[in-house]
Amino acid sequence: MYPRWIEQRIRDELSDTRVVLLSGPRQAGKTTLAKKVAAQGAAFLTLDDPTVLSAAKSDPVGFVRGLDRATIDEIQRTPELILAIKRSVDEDTRPGRFLLTGSANLLTVPTVADSLAGRMAIVDLLPLSVSEIKRQPSHFLAEVFHGHVPKPSDLIIGEDLVTAVLTGGYPEVLLRSKWNRRRDWCLAYARAIVERDVRDIAQIDKAQQLPRLLRVLAHHSGQLVNYSSLGAPLSLTHVTTQKYAGIFEQLFLMCLLPPWSNNELKRLIKTPKLHFLDSGLLAALRDLSPQHLAANRGAFGALLETFILSEVLKLASWTGQRFSLSHYRDKEQNEVDIVIEDEERRTVGVEVKAGATVTAADFSGLRKLAEASGKRFALGLVLYDGDAVVPFGPSLFAAPISSLWS
Repeated sequence: MYPRWIEQRIRDELSDTRVVLLSGPRQAGKTTLAKKVAAQGAAFLTLDDPTVLSAAKSDPVGFVRGLDRATIDEIQRTPELILAIKRSVDEDTRPGRFLLTGSANLLTVPTVADSLAGRMAIVDLLPLSVSEIKRQPSHFLAEVFHGHVPKPSDLIIGEDLVTAVLTGGYPEVLLRSKWNRRRDWCLAYARAIVERDVRDIAQIDKAQQLPRLLRVLAHHSGQLVNYSSLGAPLSLTHVTTQKYAGIFEQLFLMCLLPPWSNNELKRLIKTPKLHFLDSGLLAALRDLSPQHLAANRGAFGALLETFILSEVLKLASWTGQRFSLSHYRDKEQNEVDIVIEDEERRTVGVEVKAGATVTAADFSGLRKLAEASGKRFALGLVLYDGDAVVPFGPSLFAAPISSLWS
């Protein structure tokens, strides 16, 4: 079993909060982790069991009434339970009463967000990070916000980096050694979500278009969002495309990376970027194999950017701090792939480069970000497929991608 660095945070939340929701994509490891951290003797109930699901839907209040401490798995399948849980924890306010897992972002459901406000902590669990796969904790965020670049102790470069990116972080994928087996699992996974999980959270008029739209979105990962152009090949309106993309976001298949903002600057692009949350799933949906990438390395860039964003999101989720992530782009086409800000609004910029060579020109966007951030700028990094940390000016460095898990 791989370590999950977020485990202690969940235990801390259970120690002083009545309800804790562990949310994230299916097959990310939520159920395994929930069973590990649940209180001794607590009931475990999964709503993937048809009998349990039927009981919960037919009498939510009665279902919850007899529970002292419990773990309820896949809570998004019966949102009606939320009000019953609210009533229960209002009557018995002990911390750690309910540990819930959900494969959909319940905060997008207004009744859920309102019902458990002040009573529930939410912890997101994404698929495995490289740090967890290698069983070595990462100090990347702590280091970069103090202006330091961690020196990697375990380099992944060249073909090994391509393999890591194509694999992604789903535990089931890691059990398969061959690319075609990994691809087949990812495609079956995406199909199951479209055919089953979407129905749990939304009413869809054109469900037959969802698989095709998911592939269209995959081909636009890492790009600015334009719902009109995304939906046009499928004859979907801007509104419908945005709604359906929002469902995939709610199911943790993708996310929107907002634009970095500075009220003093009027020349910034205000459009979010679309990103998938797992590079292995993205590669499968785009049918990018090791052989394809060997012949066309240019296709690797979008995959690598998704991979690094996902790694940073995972790192940020483990800490006790709050980090905000965005992207920088101005009207002169200067851009930074990922901007990370901490609670003090200190800023770190990360530019992603798939190649093994870095030049001064690769820092043009980071220099603009440094200028816009002023004294808040902590560090600018070009993460590249190399093995050395190289300075390129004050607070600007080229650094190996492997610094992320060091």
